[in-house]
Order: sequence, then structure tokens, then C-alpha cells
Amino acid sequence: MNWLFKEEPTHYSYDDLVREGKTTWSGVRNNLALKYLRTVKKGEMIFYYHSGTEKQVVGIMKALGNAYSLDKKNSDISTSKEVALDVAPVEKLVRPVTLRSIKNDTRFSDFALVKFLRLSVMPVTNDQWSAIKAMAKA
Repeated sequence: MNWLFKEEPTHYSYDDLVREGKTTWSGVRNNLALKYLRTVKKGEMIFYYHSGTEKQVVGIMKALGNAYSLDKKNSDISTSKEVALDVAPVEKLVRPVTLRSIKNDTRFSDFALVKFLRLSVMPVTNDQWSAIKAMAKA
């Protein structure tokens, strides 16, 4: 499975991730985003999306392990409201892919990024992944 995670670049940018070498992704509160985060597995690839004023896919990272619970009172990841994932940078995109270009491309009509603008963690199909990667090289 492939994923897209959103973050405000003024809070934590892709360049910050590159500088640090890895980070723990946490703080997800939306129930659907939490459901998705709980299912991320070691080695899966993740697009890094700068939200806020940028609104663009800027890089790729990977899951260093499976998602896990941070809740000391509830270690069951399937019900925990405090879920985290350790991630590391893979590559910065040569050309960021904007939300506008994604919205204008019919291949993304069913993409969660287009349908659920506020969702911070979402799945990306293999076709969507390939299309975004191609757009980043164009």
C-alpha cells in the first residue's frame, strides 16, 4: 500500500525531515485518518504533502516500522487514539505536484486528496502513485 501524509510546512517541512533523518509521525486526531495510520506497515511508501499555503506533494518517505500505540493505558493499536509511525525521507521531488494539477487531472477523480481535503493520512492507489511520480518528473 502507498500513502499520502499531510503536514503544514511551517510546523514540520520535508526539509526538516531530511535534516533530521527520521521522525515519529503522530498527533493525528481525525478518526478516518487514524484508521488509515493504524494500518501502515514497515517499508510502505508515503508521499509528503505540504498543506497550508503550499498545497503540494513535495517528497517521498517510508515507514521504518509498523504503526504503534503511544497510549500507555491502551496499547491496542486498533482502538488507541494515540497512534504513531516512525518515518524516514526517501527523496525530494524534483518538481512538486500541486493540488491544483491533481484536481485538474481526471485520473484523480476518486482520490481522497480531492474528495476529503481535510484528511491528513490517506491511501494512494498504485495508479495514483505512478501518475504523481510522473507529474513530478515532467
